[in-house]
Amino acid sequence: MAYATEEILRVLILAGSAALAFSVPIGLVIAAVILIVINSYSQSILAYPQGASDYIIAKENLGTAAGLTAGAALLIDYTLTVAVSVSAGVAAVTSAVPLLYPYRVVLGVVLVVAIGLANLRGVRESGRLFAVPTYLFIGGFFLLLGVGLARYVAGGVPPAPAAGPPAVASGVGLFLLLRAFSSGAVALTGIEAVADGVTAFKPPEARNARIVLLWLGAIMATLFAGVTFLASAFGIAPKDEETVVSQLAWQIFGGGALYFYVQAVSMIILVLAANTAFADFPRLAFFMARDGFLPRQFGNRGDRLVFSNGVVILGLAAAALIVIFEGSTHALIPLYAVGVFTSFTLHQTGMVRRWLRRRPAGWWWRSMMNGAGAITTGVVALVVLTTKFMDGAWIVAMLVGVFIVQFLTIKRHYRVVAEQLSLERLQEEPALTHTVLVLVGDLHAGVVRALRYAQSLSPTSKAVYVETDPDKTRKLEEKWTKWGCGVPLVVLTSPYRSLLGPFPPQPDGAPHQRGAALPEERHRDRRSLPPRPLISEGGSAPLRVATGSGPEYLSIAGLGRGQRTQ
Repeated sequence: MAYATEEILRVLILAGSAALAFSVPIGLVIAAVILIVINSYSQSILAYPQGASDYIIAKENLGTAAGLTAGAALLIDYTLTVAVSVSAGVAAVTSAVPLLYPYRVVLGVVLVVAIGLANLRGVRESGRLFAVPTYLFIGGFFLLLGVGLARYVAGGVPPAPAAGPPAVASGVGLFLLLRAFSSGAVALTGIEAVADGVTAFKPPEARNARIVLLWLGAIMATLFAGVTFLASAFGIAPKDEETVVSQLAWQIFGGGALYFYVQAVSMIILVLAANTAFADFPRLAFFMARDGFLPRQFGNRGDRLVFSNGVVILGLAAAALIVIFEGSTHALIPLYAVGVFTSFTLHQTGMVRRWLRRRPAGWWWRSMMNGAGAITTGVVALVVLTTKFMDGAWIVAMLVGVFIVQFLTIKRHYRVVAEQLSLERLQEEPALTHTVLVLVGDLHAGVVRALRYAQSLSPTSKAVYVETDPDKTRKLEEKWTKWGCGVPLVVLTSPYRSLLGPFPPQPDGAPHQRGAALPEERHRDRRSLPPRPLISEGGSAPLRVATGSGPEYLSIAGLGRGQRTQ
């Protein structure tokens, strides 16, 4: 709401200052759309008293494809909510303190990091900040509207543009009005948050959530229509360095404390809007991960019982958008509304399908209200996609398709893994026997420790020496009688001085596992290394070396099946 009026004016100003007069009727239409959507979402709370996201409602009532479309649109929507809200909040600050304007990107990233850290501490801690700032925001803006309307009635306002453009018949004029409407339609963002978070309300949850939602709609529509009217009445034109709300507050209150109060509460409420996305994005990612469409890591809770992975991913993506678009709310808006109204439309259509299928008491008029919401948001979605396509809406449309393909790929992967791990497919297998081969190049204390550890793992352990010099072999055999720990020494000839080539493959299907013990010095500052392959020259199966839990100077290597012991 805080930036929707400005987006309308930014489009209308392209046709000259006189075209700004059209902002009032456009604002009234958007206010009516707000009331329609609010009313239809209140029906969803009745059907889902425990709360349900657009993804769940679309998936349950319209099928998987619709659910994935809504899910992809919502994930993008939540990311853009953070980027747009934080950018608009920073704009409120830089409007009041112009010296900070060059640092808007840095301020935006810092705010995203701060909100993310607050949410990583737990939703309960960050949720306590909501109530008081919300009341301060509502009070401040109603005071702005009251004083502004009083001055307008008393005639104490600067003259508005003298004449408007001629009536729009067709062509560019109609397209311009549709673009202005689609830009201002972002005022509807955030409506779905109440229906998603029904469980956060006190009992009876559904009743209280509906009351809050209806009050939210009335306040949103009133404030949006009022700000749009006053902006037109006071002749406000959009500027890059100052928001429309800032200009309006300056003209109504001057540069006193009330002006800075309005700017401060605008910034705070926008930050809280971003915080709401930090609660909704991880929750949606959890639902989709539970259904197998996102990696299961999104379903893991952190130390403070929040979905930490979702919070981190959202913060990184939003910060990247702020950097890429240089903290410009106007540049981000074309990407914003597509996902919002796509998920709105699928939600309302799913509710119509639910009422028609279950037919509870009052189903016919409930389905009509949701149907009106579906038609309204569907038309808005088409208008937004058409008028904003070249401005960036195509990016969101493309990303939705890419996300859906990725969701299905992840789902297929989990299905294949589940089939492979199914107990029904488990077959009897012969018991494996293990032989540990100690690969030696000489006989010293480290090799003796390796021999002892190998014997603790397998009584059939053997020592393997690859001969590259017959004289060294004779010396080794002489010492082996005394220090070989009773482990047989196998000498492999390697005329080409290859260390891995002499290991012949084991016949396929032999139920035998061969491992290798490699005496290896471990430095104090060296941590355990992951398995590393040692590819044999003959193309046989590779030696996989991993640090074991044996003596200090020992690493264990698994040769795996397909190798033959000596």
